[in-house]
Amino acid sequence: MTAPTLKYLSGYSPSLQQQVQQLVERDQLSTWLEQRYPAQDQHPIQTDAALYDYTQRLKQRHMRSSDPVSKVFFDTRMHVIDNALGQHQFVSRVQGGKLKRKNEIKVSALLKTLPEPLLRMVVVHELAHLREKEHNKAFYKLCQHMEVDYHQLELDLRLFLTLRG
Repeated sequence: MTAPTLKYLSGYSPSLQQQVQQLVERDQLSTWLEQRYPAQDQHPIQTDAALYDYTQRLKQRHMRSSDPVSKVFFDTRMHVIDNALGQHQFVSRVQGGKLKRKNEIKVSALLKTLPEPLLRMVVVHELAHLREKEHNKAFYKLCQHMEVDYHQLELDLRLFLTLRG
């Protein structure tokens, strides 16, 4: 079996990459992640309806005044694209002579199998795009406002992806 590459960690410091590489070489990355996220912590968010409700609760708690989200769903065809496991779309449609704009969020179905905090991090990320379109300082500040451990969870998600290869 070949060791997983660190392609999901390319933006991190060389010292962090070295630590992860050592865990991989010692076959300890899986154990480390299992200690942080015990297997019994499987979350119940397994359907599009449950994901929609989950997203709406987070939006209500942190972003009441933002534009509504009309659709949220798991996408079974979405794979890791440019290090993304979620996408937001602003869909414009002509309806009865009026232009209707809707916000949609899709999340990789892979997140059904990962711990709930990692799903929450991806949903928070996509919700933040309702206010901030670019990945700038304000965007990440908003993400941290909604999820204090945002950056750690993002790293942990990248570690799970590294483990999967």
